[in-house]
Amino acid sequence: MTTLLLHHPAVLEHRTPTGHPERPDRIRAVERALAAEEFSTLERRLAERAGIDTIALAHPRAYVEAIEKAAPEEGLVGIDSDTVMSPGTLEAIQRGVGAAVQAVDAVMTGAAANAFSAMRPPGHHAERTRAMGFCFYNNAAVAARHAQTKHGAERVAIVDWDVHHGNGSQDIFWSDQTVLYASTHQMPLYPGTGALSERGDFDTIVNAPLRPGADGETFREAFDTRIMPRLEDFAPDLVIISAGFDAHWRDPLANLRLEAEDFAWATRRLMDLAARRCGGRVVSLLEGGYDLQGLSDSVAAHVRTLMEA
Repeated sequence: MTTLLLHHPAVLEHRTPTGHPERPDRIRAVERALAAEEFSTLERRLAERAGIDTIALAHPRAYVEAIEKAAPEEGLVGIDSDTVMSPGTLEAIQRGVGAAVQAVDAVMTGAAANAFSAMRPPGHHAERTRAMGFCFYNNAAVAARHAQTKHGAERVAIVDWDVHHGNGSQDIFWSDQTVLYASTHQMPLYPGTGALSERGDFDTIVNAPLRPGADGETFREAFDTRIMPRLEDFAPDLVIISAGFDAHWRDPLANLRLEAEDFAWATRRLMDLAARRCGGRVVSLLEGGYDLQGLSDSVAAHVRTLMEA
């Protein structure tokens, strides 16, 4: 089996204002990195467009319909201060969900060893009924629910190493015993959530906040002491990675000091756990990462490691 790569050119048509960090060039940088010969054995598949029934696994239908109605025919529409829709946004976010679901299908059926979705915009800030932080639909949350409803997964773990806390994923699964949400992130930083004390109604929220300036050694210690033991105890049937790469030292939106190899290390740790607990089933979904060199280097290290399965 090979690693599956989900992608689609429609994500380039999600436009943001000049100077906005969440821009089409992010995907162009990822595509250039994954065009290298070492990635030639990836199975590449175009992302399908998810319908309302699929997106409604994690968001109320009324919210999904409101997002659809907000989509402009021309120009830009602000959803909040930094979350913007253009005429191409709706298709991009629908295909982002579609890619997440396709990745789950491939991994849960054994058609792929693991999968990486190279789509934008990110999703982990999207709460049940609120778009924010560049995010509209929570791709990881829909993927987890799809694994449960279609493939019978009893327990799903979402591990989020984006430098910003995934408040949306935490919001959606706060009162859920069947989904573990674990996050490393810089704190204080946007969106202001993710304290150690935030544990959910059933202790299935695991936060490992890092101080500004924390390096790879600190990240690895937090990962190994706070997140990995909880994952072992939870024994998931599927591991979903919210793979943001903005904790890289080059990134302009935060102040952590990670290197590309730190993401490769974390990928190996999760792959090893998945091999022990759930037949190696790992789905990775691109979240943040706003320095193009840091993003491309980190994605390459991450996907290179996935391909070792």
